Amino acid sequence: MRYPHVRSAYPLRYPARRRWLTRLYQAALGLPLSLGLAALAPAVAAAEVATCSVANTELSLLQSSPQEALLRESWQTYRERFIQGDGRVIDREDNDRSTSEGQAYAMWRAVLINDPDTFQRTYAWAEGNLARRNPSGVPQDTLWSWHWGRSETGAWETLDVNFATDADIDAATALILAARRWNCPAYLEAARAKLADIWAYSTAELPDGSRQLLPGPAEAFWNQPDTLILNPSYFSPYAYRLFAQVDPQRPWMSLVDSGYAMLQASTAISPVGLPADWIAYDPTSGTYRPLPPGSSVKSDYSFDAFRVWWRVALDSAWFAEPRARAYLSTGLDHLEARWRQDRRIPARISLTGEALVDYEATAQYAMLYPALQQVAPLLALQIYRQKLMPAYRNGFWDNDTAYYTQNLAWFALLPKSPPDLVFRTAARSR
Repeated sequence: MRYPHVRSAYPLRYPARRRWLTRLYQAALGLPLSLGLAALAPAVAAAEVATCSVANTELSLLQSSPQEALLRESWQTYRERFIQGDGRVIDREDNDRSTSEGQAYAMWRAVLINDPDTFQRTYAWAEGNLARRNPSGVPQDTLWSWHWGRSETGAWETLDVNFATDADIDAATALILAARRWNCPAYLEAARAKLADIWAYSTAELPDGSRQLLPGPAEAFWNQPDTLILNPSYFSPYAYRLFAQVDPQRPWMSLVDSGYAMLQASTAISPVGLPADWIAYDPTSGTYRPLPPGSSVKSDYSFDAFRVWWRVALDSAWFAEPRARAYLSTGLDHLEARWRQDRRIPARISLTGEALVDYEATAQYAMLYPALQQVAPLLALQIYRQKLMPAYRNGFWDNDTAYYTQNLAWFALLPKSPPDLVFRTAARSR
C-alpha cells in the first residue's frame, strides 16, 4: 500500500511491524492467530491519576532553540489531529488504533513543550485503558498493554494485553521529567512503581550473569534456551541513567553496559555495520545471528532500527558517553556513503547492504539528523535542508496521517544540549 499524496511515499510500514509482534506473542503463548486477548483487559474510562498545579502553561522548551516556533506549531497540529479530548492518541495510519508507544511519546513531548494538561490526559487514558488486568479486571502490574483498537466484534478494547518495553521506558522517562519540570512528586512515585515492574518483567539475567533488556514478556521473546529475540532500538541508555538517579536500589547502569555490548556485537553480523530491527541472541554461546527468513519479525535495517541512531545520540548529547560517539562514528559509515553517492537512502536495507525497496522515509532522515550532528554535522545539515524541511508543510511532516513520522521528526529537532531537568534533583516524594 502506498500513499500517493506523500512526498516520499512509502507503504504502511509501522502497523505491519507491530502485527508481526502480535503473531510472535500468539505463537509463543499458544494462541490461534484469530484469538484476541481483549477479554483479559476490558476498556474502561480514563483513570483517576494524580495531577499537579502548574502556574505557567505557556508552550515552551526548556532551552532556547531556533526550532522552537516550529516545534510549538507541530505539537499543536499533532495535538489537534492525533489526540482526542480524553487523551487517547490515535494512529491514523492503521484503523485509528492506539498503542502504548503513542501514549508514551505524547507524554514525553508534552513535558518537553510544557503542556501539563495534555500530559495528564494522555497519561490518564493509558492508565485507564491500557492497564494489564487479570480476568477479574484487577491491574496485575503497572506495565501497559501495547495495542488497543476496534476488535472483530466492533468493540473498542484492548487487542493485545502484552507489553512493549520501549513504551514503558519512554513513559517512565516522561514521568520523571514531568516530576522535575512541574515539581510533582506524585509523578515520581508513579515512575518508580513502573520502574519496579520494568525491572521485574522486562529484564532478565543471562547465563553469564549480565542483565539484558527484553522487548516484551519473556515467554514470547525467550522461550527457547538458545534463542533470545532482541530489538536494538529499545536500548535507551540515557533513560537508564535517569532511572538510576531515582531508583538506586536496582543496578540500572548494568543495562547501559549490556546494551552497548549488544549493539556492538549484533551490528558486527552485518558486513556493512547496520543495526537490525530484530536480532536473535544465543545466551548459551554468547553469539548473535539474524532471525530466519520465515520469522514473524525480521532482521533487516528498517523502521525500528532507525531509532537506534536517535537513542544513542541522546546518550552522547546528554551524558557525553564515549561509547555512544564511537558507535555512531562507525555505524553510520554505510548510510553516509549512500548519501554522498546518491543523495538518498532507501527505507529498508538488508544487513548485507542491499536496498530492499526504492522509496525513502522521512522517519529515517529524522533519526539520522541528531546522530549525524554528533559525528558529521555537515551531512546533518544537508539532510535537514534537503529532506526534513521540504517534507514539512502546514504543521505536518509528509501528511496528516503519518503518526510515527510526526513523533520521530519532532524529537529529532529538539536542541542538542540536554534540558537542565535531566540533571536536576528529582522532586521529593511526599
